[in-house]
Amino acid sequence: MMVRKLRLKRAWSQEQLAQFSGLNISTIQRIERGQKAGLESLKSLAAVFEIELDELLEKENMNSSDNYSAEESRIIDHVRDIKGFYSHLINYTVIILALFLVNFLTSPGYYWAWWAAFGWGVGLISHGISVFELYSFFGANWEKKQIEKRLGKKL
Repeated sequence: MMVRKLRLKRAWSQEQLAQFSGLNISTIQRIERGQKAGLESLKSLAAVFEIELDELLEKENMNSSDNYSAEESRIIDHVRDIKGFYSHLINYTVIILALFLVNFLTSPGYYWAWWAAFGWGVGLISHGISVFELYSFFGANWEKKQIEKRLGKKL
Protein backbone atom coordinates (compact mmCIF):
# COMPACT_ATOMS: atom_id res chain seq x y z
CA MET A 1 0.00 0.00 0.00
CA MET A 2 2.89 2.37 0.71
CA VAL A 3 4.21 2.03 -2.81
CA ARG A 4 0.76 2.89 -4.16
CA LYS A 5 0.54 5.92 -1.84
CA LEU A 6 3.96 7.18 -2.89
CA ARG A 7 3.13 6.61 -6.57
CA LEU A 8 -0.24 8.36 -6.36
CA LYS A 9 1.30 11.23 -4.38
CA ARG A 10 3.51 11.89 -7.41
CA ALA A 11 0.58 11.33 -9.83
CA TRP A 12 2.42 8.54 -11.63
CA SER A 13 0.76 5.62 -13.35
CA GLN A 14 1.95 2.10 -12.68
CA GLU A 15 3.49 2.12 -16.15
CA GLN A 16 5.48 5.27 -15.35
CA LEU A 17 6.72 3.84 -12.05
CA ALA A 18 7.75 0.65 -13.83
CA GLN A 19 9.66 2.68 -16.42
CA PHE A 20 11.36 4.92 -13.83
CA SER A 21 12.34 2.01 -11.58
CA GLY A 22 13.30 -0.45 -14.30
CA LEU A 23 10.88 -3.00 -12.86
CA ASN A 24 8.26 -4.96 -14.74
CA ILE A 25 4.74 -3.55 -14.50
CA SER A 26 3.48 -6.88 -13.16
CA THR A 27 6.01 -6.56 -10.34
CA ILE A 28 4.66 -3.10 -9.49
CA GLN A 29 1.09 -4.45 -9.53
CA ARG A 30 2.07 -7.40 -7.35
CA ILE A 31 3.78 -5.15 -4.80
CA GLU A 32 0.81 -2.78 -4.72
CA ARG A 33 -1.52 -5.71 -4.05
CA GLY A 34 0.45 -6.35 -0.87
CA GLN A 35 2.66 -9.23 -1.92
CA LYS A 36 6.25 -9.35 -0.73
CA ALA A 37 8.86 -7.50 -2.76
CA GLY A 38 12.41 -8.62 -3.29
CA LEU A 39 15.30 -6.58 -1.91
CA GLU A 40 16.42 -5.44 -5.37
CA SER A 41 12.90 -4.29 -6.24
CA LEU A 42 12.67 -2.36 -2.98
CA LYS A 43 16.05 -0.74 -3.63
CA SER A 44 14.88 0.38 -7.07
CA LEU A 45 11.66 1.79 -5.66
CA ALA A 46 13.45 3.58 -2.82
CA ALA A 47 15.79 5.19 -5.36
CA VAL A 48 12.89 6.31 -7.57
CA PHE A 49 10.97 7.76 -4.62
CA GLU A 50 14.20 9.35 -3.34
CA ILE A 51 13.94 7.81 0.10
CA GLU A 52 16.22 5.49 2.04
CA LEU A 53 15.57 1.75 1.79
CA ASP A 54 15.13 1.56 5.57
CA GLU A 55 12.47 4.27 5.38
CA LEU A 56 10.57 2.35 2.69
CA LEU A 57 10.82 -0.88 4.73
CA GLU A 58 9.60 0.93 7.85
CA LYS A 59 6.65 2.39 5.99
CA GLU A 60 5.85 -1.00 4.49
CA ASN A 61 5.89 -2.61 7.95
CA MET A 62 3.75 0.18 9.40
CA ASN A 63 1.39 -0.28 6.49
CA SER A 64 1.04 -4.00 7.02
CA SER A 65 -1.68 -3.15 9.52
CA ASP A 66 -3.25 -1.02 6.78
CA ASN A 67 -3.66 2.65 7.58
CA TYR A 68 -6.80 2.65 5.46
CA SER A 69 -10.12 2.43 7.23
CA ALA A 70 -12.59 -0.21 6.13
CA GLU A 71 -14.56 2.47 4.27
CA GLU A 72 -11.44 3.74 2.46
CA SER A 73 -10.49 0.21 1.47
CA ARG A 74 -14.01 -0.45 0.19
CA ILE A 75 -13.92 2.75 -1.89
CA ILE A 76 -10.46 1.95 -3.26
CA ASP A 77 -11.68 -1.51 -4.29
CA HIS A 78 -14.81 -0.05 -5.86
CA VAL A 79 -12.81 2.48 -7.89
CA ARG A 80 -10.52 -0.34 -9.02
CA ASP A 81 -13.60 -2.32 -10.11
CA ILE A 82 -14.94 0.68 -12.07
CA LYS A 83 -11.55 1.07 -13.76
CA GLY A 84 -11.65 -2.63 -14.66
CA PHE A 85 -15.11 -2.21 -16.18
CA TYR A 86 -14.04 0.74 -18.32
CA SER A 87 -10.99 -1.20 -19.46
CA HIS A 88 -13.30 -4.10 -20.37
CA LEU A 89 -15.57 -1.70 -22.28
CA ILE A 90 -12.66 -0.25 -24.27
CA ASN A 91 -11.35 -3.73 -25.09
CA TYR A 92 -14.82 -4.80 -26.19
CA THR A 93 -15.26 -1.78 -28.45
CA VAL A 94 -11.86 -2.06 -30.12
CA ILE A 95 -11.97 -5.82 -30.66
CA ILE A 96 -15.58 -5.93 -31.85
CA LEU A 97 -14.89 -3.12 -34.32
CA ALA A 98 -11.85 -5.05 -35.57
CA LEU A 99 -13.95 -8.21 -35.91
CA PHE A 100 -16.58 -6.36 -37.94
CA LEU A 101 -13.83 -4.97 -40.19
CA VAL A 102 -12.36 -8.45 -40.72
CA ASN A 103 -15.87 -9.81 -41.26
CA PHE A 104 -16.64 -7.13 -43.85
CA LEU A 105 -13.35 -7.70 -45.70
CA THR A 106 -13.54 -11.50 -45.74
CA SER A 107 -17.22 -12.36 -46.04
CA PRO A 108 -19.46 -9.33 -46.48
CA GLY A 109 -22.48 -11.51 -47.25
CA TYR A 110 -22.81 -12.87 -43.71
CA TYR A 111 -22.07 -10.83 -40.61
CA TRP A 112 -20.84 -13.47 -38.16
CA ALA A 113 -19.28 -10.76 -35.97
CA TRP A 114 -22.74 -10.12 -34.49
CA TRP A 115 -22.44 -13.42 -32.62
CA ALA A 116 -19.21 -12.35 -30.95
CA ALA A 117 -20.63 -8.90 -30.20
CA PHE A 118 -23.73 -10.44 -28.64
CA GLY A 119 -21.93 -13.06 -26.57
CA TRP A 120 -19.27 -10.74 -25.24
CA GLY A 121 -21.87 -7.97 -24.86
CA VAL A 122 -23.87 -10.11 -22.43
CA GLY A 123 -20.72 -10.53 -20.33
CA LEU A 124 -19.99 -6.81 -20.51
CA ILE A 125 -23.52 -5.92 -19.39
CA SER A 126 -23.25 -8.41 -16.53
CA HIS A 127 -19.92 -6.85 -15.52
CA GLY A 128 -21.45 -3.36 -15.60
CA ILE A 129 -24.46 -4.39 -13.52
CA SER A 130 -22.13 -5.95 -10.96
CA VAL A 131 -19.74 -2.99 -10.77
CA PHE A 132 -22.36 -0.25 -10.66
CA GLU A 133 -24.57 -2.34 -8.36
CA LEU A 134 -27.67 -1.83 -10.48
CA TYR A 135 -29.01 -5.19 -9.37
CA SER A 136 -27.33 -7.04 -6.57
CA PHE A 137 -28.72 -10.50 -5.94
CA PHE A 138 -25.61 -11.49 -3.97
CA GLY A 139 -24.95 -8.02 -2.55
CA ALA A 140 -23.88 -6.74 0.83
CA ASN A 141 -27.24 -7.48 2.46
CA TRP A 142 -27.16 -11.08 1.29
CA GLU A 143 -23.57 -11.46 2.54
CA LYS A 144 -24.46 -9.97 5.92
CA LYS A 145 -27.45 -12.31 6.32
CA GLN A 146 -25.34 -15.34 5.42
CA ILE A 147 -22.59 -14.37 7.87
CA GLU A 148 -25.12 -13.75 10.64
CA LYS A 149 -26.80 -17.07 9.86
CA ARG A 150 -23.52 -18.98 10.10
CA LEU A 151 -22.28 -17.11 13.18
CA GLY A 152 -25.64 -17.45 14.88
CA LYS A 153 -25.64 -13.80 15.95
CA LYS A 154 -26.35 -10.32 14.62
CA LEU A 155 -23.43 -8.21 13.42
